[in-house]
Amino acid sequence: MKIKITLPDGSIRQYDKGTTAGEIASDIGRKLGEDALIAKINGRLRDLFIPIDEDSTLQIITFKDKEGLEVFRHSTSHLLAHAVVELFPDAKPTIGPAVEEGFYYDFDINHHFAPEDLIKIEQRMHEIVKNDFKVQRIELSLAEAKRLFKDNKYKLELIDEIKEPTSAYKQGAFIDLCKGPHIPNTGKIKAFKLTKIAAAYWKGSTKNVQLQRIYGISFPEKNQLEQYVKLREEADKRDHRKIGKELEWFSFFEESPGAPFFLPKGAVIYNQLIDFIRKEYHKRGYHEVITPLMYDKSLWITSGHWEHFKDSMFTLKSEEKDFGLKPMNCPSHVLIYRSRARSYKELPLRIADFAPLHRNELSGTLTGLTRVRKMSQDDSHIFVTPEQIEDEIFRVLDFTDFIYKNIFDFDYRIELSTRPDKFMGDLGSWDKAEDSLKKALDKKSVKYEIKNGEGAFYGPKIDLHIKDALGRDWQLATIQLDFQLPERFDATYIGADNSKHRVVMIHRALLGSIERFIGILIEHYAGKLPLWLCPVQIRILTVADRFEKYATQVKQELEKNSIRVELDSRTESVSYKVRDAQAQKIPLIVTVGEKEEKNDAVAIRTLDNKVYFDVKIEEFLKNVSKNIEAKKVKFEM
Repeated sequence: MKIKITLPDGSIRQYDKGTTAGEIASDIGRKLGEDALIAKINGRLRDLFIPIDEDSTLQIITFKDKEGLEVFRHSTSHLLAHAVVELFPDAKPTIGPAVEEGFYYDFDINHHFAPEDLIKIEQRMHEIVKNDFKVQRIELSLAEAKRLFKDNKYKLELIDEIKEPTSAYKQGAFIDLCKGPHIPNTGKIKAFKLTKIAAAYWKGSTKNVQLQRIYGISFPEKNQLEQYVKLREEADKRDHRKIGKELEWFSFFEESPGAPFFLPKGAVIYNQLIDFIRKEYHKRGYHEVITPLMYDKSLWITSGHWEHFKDSMFTLKSEEKDFGLKPMNCPSHVLIYRSRARSYKELPLRIADFAPLHRNELSGTLTGLTRVRKMSQDDSHIFVTPEQIEDEIFRVLDFTDFIYKNIFDFDYRIELSTRPDKFMGDLGSWDKAEDSLKKALDKKSVKYEIKNGEGAFYGPKIDLHIKDALGRDWQLATIQLDFQLPERFDATYIGADNSKHRVVMIHRALLGSIERFIGILIEHYAGKLPLWLCPVQIRILTVADRFEKYATQVKQELEKNSIRVELDSRTESVSYKVRDAQAQKIPLIVTVGEKEEKNDAVAIRTLDNKVYFDVKIEEFLKNVSKNIEAKKVKFEM
């Protein structure tokens, strides 16, 4: 019996019933067969070796796809656990997810892992890869799963939480509890490196057992790992956590994990970004609000977050009632919209909010400012009529382009993410929302890539990805179209026909998380932030003590014009003070001595070591103000 397989390009091929996705990939092309990791069958991620028994849509997933990369690295975490239990039979594997950069696996073990252990574990991993074990999926009832993992209390706890039939994956003699999917054989993992050892608590709670965590990175090819190592060396120099600590911009404390403390200089950067966005809001018709952080469970049930997002929320009880700290602003903005009857004449209504948000991220995924539990966004929700969708999407895209290209000189690419497997609402409204975004992008004549199944649970979205100075890809701005929340909250407006109509909601954040954006900027600029954004914009250095009075006059003149300036009048050499200012990433270093005092001038050194002598104070002040006002990436005289 033949079945029809519809491929992403719309073409249809016929195969015998029971043909696997792996066999189809090889039939399409040898290279695709070699690169295939998993498959998306009828929108669901599946193993390549699962027989297909009915007409289906099929997409072959490789390492180039986000899902492929995650599965590849999660499969490498199984490879790591396989090697560890062979070398340390008393080790109890717990969990081993893929994370933003690589993977990790947590172990309960009496032995304390040391760097030399990582070398041994890597060697055993290479042996397992060389054996090229086939990976097998084992379907399990709850009783079977408990029997199989009876000696591992952590797996038993996970099984009790599942409360339904589950699965495990076997490679060689190693079996691990996992929902899958996985790569088809261990031989595909050709390049990997274990990067560090850390302590971690079971399920991220200090009330639980402390485990040992091994981190790693992996690739299908050796040259990819070599490129990664070189990039990592440069990235380490630019690491925002290292720079932020050295320059006293922000800190983290164990008493509040995943929540950055912005120190005085870091607070300047933070507030400058918000002030910039706030001024743009004023020009573009946005209305800023201030909203609470905690809401009754009923709100999250209505919005759908309790069902779809509860695991990522911080919840608490008060007076026998359940509450949740908000992970996003949208439900609170719908409450504001619904606070009174609205007319079509008020729309679009653009509500903006910088309120702190909290998301219960796993401790192992926290990475400085780029993955946090507490954050704020340049968040806005725009309420529109259906006829206004296209024009408002244009406005948001123009706003985003202004920020990325005019202000930060970022190149970016656009993705359109469509309905995920777990979604809220009906297919008709989803199709309508996706069609609206496609039409807006097409009329705007911008290139975009469609990411099937990667939309938010309440609506499709446009995501913008930038490349930083190291060529790394970061997803920042997001524009989401939502027909679901207005439906669930019964949010309406009175139309020109004097009857009620359902409003449409656009979710948008352009910088995204302010914390994450700062982390990305620090690494992109290697800490050398643009003049307008820098905590200290100018440092004045005295050649000798007798010029301190003149230096103070220069400082006061700059401060009158709201320029952030420091004076270094220490009895150190000028060269020493210049090096110190450069180490502090201060954009403009001004030196004053006899000649400068006599001529009412200054000598200027930029961070890229351009030097300007005998610049009149008035001219210098004018140039500095002009650069700050224009938000220049590099200082121009």
